[in-house]
Amino acid sequence: MRDLSEGIRAAADAARSTPLPPLPFSAYRRFDDDGDRLAYEELYFRRRAHVTALAAEALIDEAAPLDALADALWAVCDEYTWALPAHEMHATRLDRGMDRCLDLFAALTAHLLAETVQLYGERLDPRVARRVRDQVDHRVLSLLADDERPLLWEDWAHNWAAVCGGAAGLAALALWPPGPRLTRVVDRCRAAQLTYLSGFGDDGGCAEGVDYWVFGFAHFVYFAEELRAATGEDLLAHPKVAAVARFPSAVHLGGGLFPAFSDAAERPRVPAGLAALLERRLGVRVPAEAVETGAAVARDWGDISRTLRWGTPRLDSGLRPAPTTTHLPDLAWTVDRGADVAFAAKGGHNGEPHNHNDLGQFVLAAHGEVLLADLGGGEYRNGYFDDATRYTYLHTSSRGHSVPRVASREQSAGGERGARLMRHQLRSDGVDLTLDIAGAYEVPGLTALRRGFAWRRDGDSDGDGESGELLLVDEVETGRPMRVEEVFVSRLRPEARAGHVTWRGVVAQARLALPDGGTAHVEEVETTDHEGAPDTVFLLRVGFDLPAGRSGLSFRFTVGGVSGVIAGAQ
Repeated sequence: MRDLSEGIRAAADAARSTPLPPLPFSAYRRFDDDGDRLAYEELYFRRRAHVTALAAEALIDEAAPLDALADALWAVCDEYTWALPAHEMHATRLDRGMDRCLDLFAALTAHLLAETVQLYGERLDPRVARRVRDQVDHRVLSLLADDERPLLWEDWAHNWAAVCGGAAGLAALALWPPGPRLTRVVDRCRAAQLTYLSGFGDDGGCAEGVDYWVFGFAHFVYFAEELRAATGEDLLAHPKVAAVARFPSAVHLGGGLFPAFSDAAERPRVPAGLAALLERRLGVRVPAEAVETGAAVARDWGDISRTLRWGTPRLDSGLRPAPTTTHLPDLAWTVDRGADVAFAAKGGHNGEPHNHNDLGQFVLAAHGEVLLADLGGGEYRNGYFDDATRYTYLHTSSRGHSVPRVASREQSAGGERGARLMRHQLRSDGVDLTLDIAGAYEVPGLTALRRGFAWRRDGDSDGDGESGELLLVDEVETGRPMRVEEVFVSRLRPEARAGHVTWRGVVAQARLALPDGGTAHVEEVETTDHEGAPDTVFLLRVGFDLPAGRSGLSFRFTVGGVSGVIAGAQ
């Protein structure tokens, strides 16, 4: 872990020479004023990274100077709140001030500060240590030890329960001796972890995607290991945990790519310490291309401290993985990964955690490039998580997904809007999948909408790498004439010529033969990505005027290396 140690030293040196950025009210109020979260959060996370870098030095250098760390700890104790402006409801709904708002980041701050004080012990000025202990108690731990009212996230069966409960429990175990208050906190935090696990089916699939799996499951594991050390209880022995741990390997598209379904990202990174622990304790291997082993210093104390403590996993990134197909029946994702090409599709329902209205969505990738894309999470703004406005955003609405638009209507939200699995058949060179997604559309006269995928991989027969072919067939039944528009989403500009559309990447491309009877045009949308950076999205829209009765709409895609796709399509 030489690179990581060097990265910590460099980040700590930079922190000593750079003052903590202020957290002004003008940035805090932006969320309410104009919906902007990033203005405040960028400053907030820079401050946490500053403290994390200085604190991490103690893990690699017992003689590290402490003046800058003491100043940083003192400054964090001065903050108006440890929570984010977007999470005020976690205080206001319990009639508390924002200094006692226990959200994800207040819990993570408590964990960082508590273990820093534990780590440095008597080397840290006792006035600083005492103030940290008092603030962690006041802002976080007393809410669990001394107030029986449930916190909102204690009933949320997704990453909030794991992160808030895990980080708060870790803070208590670091600061408090055995006694009734510690027992109350640990009991509630343990219960939160069981609530988190209840959100998984037996297949271990995470509807929030791999990066939210990282966020939630990492803190579940960090807490579980400290609980085992303190009490002997092993939460990793829970019957669901091994399947949950296998989720990244189950849905890996190759090359560190994953389906960006829901608010996920295409290239999430798994902390090396977490990967090492899962390998050692459960025999589970995280895809090597997704493991963060370099010099990047995470802002999350749990990730960096456990990587330094637990080490790194064995990495076999030079091996070409064998083709594999995964179907997660509870999650309703199907993923097929070959040596060079990959396909993923999802059913499920439109009321999932971090839900997008995306029944029947699919992704195509080749040679490490996403060709037909899921946009993943958009920029989190005021209204992004409100039921009344969430689906006005491109990323969350079905307009931003490769799914049909029926009679000018997009898919509707809600857990009752579900896909029905009609067929799933594994083949040696791919997979067949059929979903009935009619229930997602509130369209009078629509009686059936069956989306069929026939995906095949073709071996490296021409020396240009593996290629793949997807036949997508939508069978539509209507009681009246109806316009149906098929939409295909990519961050690559589609090129249309001679009855074909091509999405061309750097080394790979996808090619679609346009069916007869449709009218095609490209919509270019300027938006922002999850980090607030400009993002250009291209929607290929192919419209059909269908008569009453049954109609079939067929689309044949070929994907692979640039020259291989061209040759295969001729």
